[in-house]
Amino acid sequence: MEAEVREAMRAAAADDNVRVIVLTGAGRGFCAGADMSLLQDVVERRVHPLPESPQSNGAEGRADFQRQYSYFPGIPKPIIGAINGPAVGLGLVIAMFCDVRLASEEARFGTAFARRGLIAEYGLAWLLPRIVGHANALDLLLSARVIPAAEALRIGLVNRVIPPDKFMDEVYAYANDMAEGVSPRSTRVIKRQVYEGMFQTLGEALDTASEEMRASLQCEDFKEGVAHFVEKRAPAFTGR
Repeated sequence: MEAEVREAMRAAAADDNVRVIVLTGAGRGFCAGADMSLLQDVVERRVHPLPESPQSNGAEGRADFQRQYSYFPGIPKPIIGAINGPAVGLGLVIAMFCDVRLASEEARFGTAFARRGLIAEYGLAWLLPRIVGHANALDLLLSARVIPAAEALRIGLVNRVIPPDKFMDEVYAYANDMAEGVSPRSTRVIKRQVYEGMFQTLGEALDTASEEMRASLQCEDFKEGVAHFVEKRAPAFTGR
């Protein structure tokens, strides 16, 4: 399944007709983590359950964002995590690497690792404090407790909580507004700025912004952004 998601992300990144990616779960859950029968096999055979991913994921930028599960930030398009149910363990890792997280009221979140004798997997010790803060990250990692969507919203783990009967309609409304109303070039550059900024000083971020600003003032989407506002019409961005 991990390989299939990676291939779908690669294909979406390469498809000019795709402007926003929505990742959600089939059935009642987003992702409940590793199959327990698989983990039992690990115990009995003493082998790691997952092979290392290849480095080519259709992702861009620094090597940190070319790794297994960490490649979402390197995908040059917005990734919306539509958390329709439990997101636990590895499922939480996948959700955290999404750019925006919209949760159903039925969603539940937990790290689970400490309750299985495991550790903070796949960079979660680096990422989770940046999303919810140091204290909240340690609470979730050390206690491995499961929290409801309302608490996830309160600590900043998700951006919005939506009633289940309206969930996917509102997710797609949000995604469609982004796809139709903002410049694909802008979202590509802004996403790269934000994730690269995690490794930069303020001065470096300012220098990057100056360079990108000069480039954006020469691009087609900037001209269209001004024109559609002045002409009071819907935008027709090309991503160039």
